[in-house]
Amino acid sequence: MAVLYLVATPIGNLEDITLRALRMLKDVGLIAAEDTRKTRRLLAAYGIKTPLTSYHEHNSKAKLGYILERLQQMDVALVSEAGMPGLSDPGYELVVAAAERGIAVVPIPGASVVLTALAVSALPIHQFTYLGFLARRRGDRIRLLRSVAADPRTMVILESPHRLLATLNDLADVLGDRRIAVCRELTKLYEEVFRGTISEAVEHFQQPRGEFTLVVEGAKPSRVSLPPAEVKEQLRNLHHSGLSAKDAVSQLSVTTGLSRKELYRIWLTIKGA
Repeated sequence: MAVLYLVATPIGNLEDITLRALRMLKDVGLIAAEDTRKTRRLLAAYGIKTPLTSYHEHNSKAKLGYILERLQQMDVALVSEAGMPGLSDPGYELVVAAAERGIAVVPIPGASVVLTALAVSALPIHQFTYLGFLARRRGDRIRLLRSVAADPRTMVILESPHRLLATLNDLADVLGDRRIAVCRELTKLYEEVFRGTISEAVEHFQQPRGEFTLVVEGAKPSRVSLPPAEVKEQLRNLHHSGLSAKDAVSQLSVTTGLSRKELYRIWLTIKGA
């Protein structure tokens, strides 16, 4: 029986591909590609003429049977738009179906936007939580972020430019003004890695362009466990010192780990009193 190869492709720079991956793309009988246009550019750069078929989220159900049928006759390589297949793309469904049928699934590792972003983030990476693309609906995003708010592990999030600011603001509201690395267009011509707090990232990316990977600091137990009475007392002192609500909330969100929304609610009770 043939083999399904999971071939990692460049996340931007076409030189970021392994010799083994190039050999597999040449040797298989068919390449199933999430984005055939991008894959054709990669194949053309290395003189590879293996036949292509599209396999993406909009046709995965219709194409699944066809690819499984091809696997009865030839080796097939699965490639995503960028990076390792199966992460935030329909490759997972094909891997499950192949494994259930006893078809060998062989990984050909290579570039990964997740690991690349973690490596340059300057945040702890001994443990991390991968959240992928967050939900489009704000309510769903908020529920997910609340479920990981106390997680001490660094978080990795993928985001599109038109939702970046909404996501950054939600992160600040739910997690507090934590440290973050916003990685844009990794390995590409306009690569950028912004390191700072979430609120600083909001100010920096007012007109976001490109593909983004966010690496967010995990919760710090010492901050999360701060007694409510102490938080209220600190806010009261800042209020009496004449500090604005925005500045006070921003300052304490960093030192306590509480969300800006929760701190602002406490601020209003102090101001009302």
